[in-house]
Amino acid sequence: MSAPNSLFVRAAKAQLTERTPVWFMRQAGRYMPEYRAVRKQYSLIEICKKPEVAAQVTIEAAEILKVDAAIIFADLLLPLEVMGLPFHFAAGEGPKIDKPVRTAEDIAHLRTDRAADLGYVSEAVKLVCKHFGDKLPVIGFCGAPFTLASYMIEGGGSRNYLFTKKMMYSAPAAWNELMKKLVAVTAEYSAEQVRAGADAIQIFDSWVGCLSVEDYRRYVLPHVTDLVKRLQKSGLTKTGVPVICFGTDSATLLPSMQETGAEVVGLDWRIPLNTAWQSLGLKGAVQGNLDPVLLFADWKELKKRAEDILRQAAGRPGHIFNLGHGILPETPVQHVKALCDFIREHSAEFKTAVKSKR
Repeated sequence: MSAPNSLFVRAAKAQLTERTPVWFMRQAGRYMPEYRAVRKQYSLIEICKKPEVAAQVTIEAAEILKVDAAIIFADLLLPLEVMGLPFHFAAGEGPKIDKPVRTAEDIAHLRTDRAADLGYVSEAVKLVCKHFGDKLPVIGFCGAPFTLASYMIEGGGSRNYLFTKKMMYSAPAAWNELMKKLVAVTAEYSAEQVRAGADAIQIFDSWVGCLSVEDYRRYVLPHVTDLVKRLQKSGLTKTGVPVICFGTDSATLLPSMQETGAEVVGLDWRIPLNTAWQSLGLKGAVQGNLDPVLLFADWKELKKRAEDILRQAAGRPGHIFNLGHGILPETPVQHVKALCDFIREHSAEFKTAVKSKR
């Protein structure tokens, strides 16, 4: 770990903090002119594969916003390439996989022995950690097995996840084999980021909200739990590196996600923060959960909604302020800065006010 005593790490461990830490998903992105300037020189994947450039955009975003953590710049789908499944980005359509995984034979051909080829991400982590030292923690991340599997099976994004669910229901043995392979690769990939100095790992389950509670518990929970346990057994627990489990449209899944053993459960904006935390027994830490579109609102409304979230957190140890998903490309930079400044400068007041009423 590079910053084990940082505000963010302490909050992730549900320890008392003097104020609420804040960082944003996709805080380095197209809404920033500095990032757009880099994208004129490199494609997204080229940035990911050039540690110096990935570190640059990671550092610039964190310093411009003055957040309490820097999340490494990388793409969710990078592990697919080392498993033998190339992908590309179609203009305006997102990632595309030309030969989706649809059969047991397809799954058998996927490799699990090349996670080390993703070393350019851990090299970027090292550079960011070296830059910030113990002044700012660095977050590593990986895609969750369900979300990666859905991309592999669907060939890209999907509205109904027809082929993914079809495999789950009709070929459970093949499904389990695919999930096991994804866990093996992402566990090693994430552990290497920690060895490079990352202070936390966030597991992104972007598409898991398409599942019922029953299906999540049957087809996904065992595998995410295995991933979390592998990270902890690899030495993360000994070094104190917390794991964040985040999914979108996941209000009904939160208690099950807590069962993975992750120290932090990330919340999207579709459920009030206090309701979500109560569903978790007010145990552990939570992260969230402002609607990203509120960053387009006027300051009066944006400030009110941020205050609502701080009040719902009620000054309890273990709240990390974040959005309920990533910053959108058209977001006004000045609104993101203003929100970050507000949380940084005024969250302590909410903690004090709540304590005085107890």
